[in-house]
Amino acid sequence: MELLLLPWALLLLATAPGPGPWPVAGAQETCANRCGDPGWPCSCHPTCFGLGSCCPDVRDFCLEIKPYSGSMMGGKDFVVQHLNWSSPQSIVICRFKESVQTRGHVDSLGRVHCVSPLLYETGRIPFTLSMDNGMSFPRSGTWLAVHPSKVSETEKSQLVNETHWQYYGTTGARDDLSLTWDSSALPTNTVTIELWGYEETGKPYSGQWMAKWSYLYSLATKVPNSGSFTFTPNPAPQSYQKWEVGALRIISDTHYMGQKDVQALWSNEHALAWHLGEDFRADAAAWARSRCLAWEALEDQLPNFLVELPDCPCTLAQARADSGRFHTDYGCDIEQGSVCTYHPGAVHCVRSVQASPQFGAGQQCCYTADGTQLLTADSTSGSTPDRGHDWGSPPFRAPPRVPGLSHWLYDVISFYHCCLWAPECSRYMRRRPSSDCRTYRPPRLASAFGDPHFVTFDGANFTFNGRGEYVLLESEVTNLKVQARAQPRTTPEAPGLQDKGTGLTAVAVQEGNSDVVEVRLANGTGRLQVLLNQEPLTFAEQSWMDLKGMFLSVAAEKNASIMLSSGAGLEVSVQGPFLSVTILLPEAFLNRTQGLLGTLNDNPADDFTLRNGKVLPPTASSRELFPFGASWAVENASSLLTYDSRFLVNNFLYGPKHDPTFQPLFPEDISPSPDQETEAAKLCGDNYFCSFDVAATGSLSVGNATRVAHQLHQHRVQSLKSVVSCGWLEPPSNGVKEGSKYLKGSTVYFHCNNGYSLEGSQVSTCQADGTWSSPTPSCQPGRSHTVLLSIIFGGLALVALVALVYVLLRRRKSNRTPWTSQP
Repeated sequence: MELLLLPWALLLLATAPGPGPWPVAGAQETCANRCGDPGWPCSCHPTCFGLGSCCPDVRDFCLEIKPYSGSMMGGKDFVVQHLNWSSPQSIVICRFKESVQTRGHVDSLGRVHCVSPLLYETGRIPFTLSMDNGMSFPRSGTWLAVHPSKVSETEKSQLVNETHWQYYGTTGARDDLSLTWDSSALPTNTVTIELWGYEETGKPYSGQWMAKWSYLYSLATKVPNSGSFTFTPNPAPQSYQKWEVGALRIISDTHYMGQKDVQALWSNEHALAWHLGEDFRADAAAWARSRCLAWEALEDQLPNFLVELPDCPCTLAQARADSGRFHTDYGCDIEQGSVCTYHPGAVHCVRSVQASPQFGAGQQCCYTADGTQLLTADSTSGSTPDRGHDWGSPPFRAPPRVPGLSHWLYDVISFYHCCLWAPECSRYMRRRPSSDCRTYRPPRLASAFGDPHFVTFDGANFTFNGRGEYVLLESEVTNLKVQARAQPRTTPEAPGLQDKGTGLTAVAVQEGNSDVVEVRLANGTGRLQVLLNQEPLTFAEQSWMDLKGMFLSVAAEKNASIMLSSGAGLEVSVQGPFLSVTILLPEAFLNRTQGLLGTLNDNPADDFTLRNGKVLPPTASSRELFPFGASWAVENASSLLTYDSRFLVNNFLYGPKHDPTFQPLFPEDISPSPDQETEAAKLCGDNYFCSFDVAATGSLSVGNATRVAHQLHQHRVQSLKSVVSCGWLEPPSNGVKEGSKYLKGSTVYFHCNNGYSLEGSQVSTCQADGTWSSPTPSCQPGRSHTVLLSIIFGGLALVALVALVYVLLRRRKSNRTPWTSQP
């Protein structure tokens, strides 16, 4: 690769410290493009920065590490790449977040190791490295702390039959418990197995509420590192009874018991039923009931977190399509067989992506197979909101914002107390009522795909074959920016030649001061490459990342989901030779968008608004719309896209963001070749976008990819259509109702218990205006109409029977022959 030197790069070359001279790549050249080149170790690269690789301050010696991620519980050993140290006796200190320090070491090969600490947050954690016993920390890097549920199975120990651990003692069982782990993950012959407890102390929401893990006691020491351990639990001393949530930790016997921040394997956090005392084992239901009542009393003193939660989607289709605001709950996933332990009867649940702003709470919504939302008012399987969002939220260590763990204390262990260990579930459900969907508003959807074609938020569609970089969307609401790069396709049948059309090859997004995420086609692989702040990410370890101002999820390097703090979301996928992009915006963006995807205001007539404010009519042809697209070229000073190759530098960084020399084919100028016309008609039918792409590229496969992308857009639009809900309708006191569907057209029936009579309508129907046709009737004391009718008809039958007997007797008497005497 030819070295490019930009003016600012020359300055860096002159001022960069450390082992030099440092070669400098031009135009934000990324580490990935230089790894392996002689003299270009990534850790020495002064212009790149990002996850687990380099730092933004060029005065620092930037660190690349492997692995780059691990559980926020800590104990993960990682190696600093491209840094060999000749003295194994050197004292290595790794400092995280400027305050948490762990002891590292230099191995026999001269490689420098660090150990990740126990943390109370997820996301990218900055760290620095000292090789002089803490006198200086000149080297910097980034560690990715991950939610415990999302780390690989080899990084943690497993509770064999975990359900048994969490119910131990409730059924009188006194069986052995077993723990397994990957013995190769700990370089030691013998291990210590410890119990740690989790608690949150202080006053909730006061700023003086603190999360804390505490070492409790060791289950065993000098255990062979065989990968398994079996034991029979004994009741813990009374002094340990306050800890009801905890985890097991396995460490080398070379460390003292309870030593913090050493290499370790942790189990899942879980309810410590097996650890509780004789009072629990003697009467688990009574013990749990007292805890349930205590939780109930505490809940009544805490603020009402429900008021700031988003409303649940009305249907399963809406919930799965609204991917900017809701994400699959891994505990109840229809794609994974719908194993819904806590919501039997549901097939799928989703959770709100973002925690609520003031209380850090989360929403959960669960659905049946027919797409109906389950409500706790009807079933203990219903959707239950969470005081502690499972993914946590800043400022993490201020509960209930600790990822996973606050959720356990506020929402999960209380479910065990009230619903699983004691028959008090109605108490839990009253304080975790489901959100119905009366105020739910589906997001609005816009897409770009194929050659490329655009469907705006208001449903206008057009084709724009510009070559350059363009603004798909801008909004002042949250300073949201979405930009895309469009390039011609190189014709596979004739390498070196390019189509007269273009397609999207890269998309970048930033909201406010969030990270910048760019998703682009990896050259020639048909896969996605994701860049974080212009540094390539690898998903060998994690497919889910908690980033600054957004969550990122990547599936099989073919689909990327970006969920933003505002509730906006992006879905980027590979469709044929180009990217397909879908953007979802919540109602807050109404009347506040601009760019190629139009003005979100339910009026498609103004969607073709140029940057200068001029509006083109909806009937404008593609040729007439070309200036509209060109006007939304990205401005150099605001570009979010990366230029890390000679091609991109020459064609996009230095050239105009819209190439005025590129002359595309317009739809009105082309038609399929005669030999393809029949096949194109059969493939595309009435899909105009498909037909255009076959004609423009001569490729049926390109046309088919466009057809599929358009169909996916249409399906999603259909899934997100608004529906009318009348809300939950209560049953009558001393009666029951039949029916748990509350959308337009649904019907509910009412019945009274024996001894009560129904006053009001027996049937109520959800009407188009969102109201019920009849209110809930009442059941009044007294015999029900059915009983009265039974008595009346029974009495009448008895009278009729008596009358019949009387008539028969009279008839018999009148027909009798009298006796006479013989002479």
